[in-house]
Amino acid sequence: MSTPPDELTPEVVALFAAVNRRYAQESEAAAAAHGLTPQQAKALLAAEEPVPMRRIAERLHAEPSNTTAIIDRLESRGLVERGLDPADRRVKRVAATEAGRAIAADLRVRMPFAADPLSPLTTRQRETLRGLLQRILDA
Repeated sequence: MSTPPDELTPEVVALFAAVNRRYAQESEAAAAAHGLTPQQAKALLAAEEPVPMRRIAERLHAEPSNTTAIIDRLESRGLVERGLDPADRRVKRVAATEAGRAIAADLRVRMPFAADPLSPLTTRQRETLRGLLQRILDA
């Protein structure tokens, strides 16, 4: 039988939610300024340098078929282009076009918190936080 949470637990959970909300709001506003969804913006940022489609899917935490639809929309707007990987022609790589890189640069400017929400923390504090969060997930 587990014990009821202490008084601190709801406050910590609320802070998790507040960080998530701030991240989402900033990401949504930056994406909307360019007529993009947050997922499209995240995919565009992932493709600033040529990258395999599967890597974009991993970054989006999305199924490859959903990622293909996102890339299709970005490609139709001229923001990314697909090509074959010179090392393995079975692999499709996605790269932002010049227009896509310009939007990606603006997205980064508009998303200072989302780009690095842990910036106020030292490396040691980040490592401690990572360990604590992993401990919660492993419980």
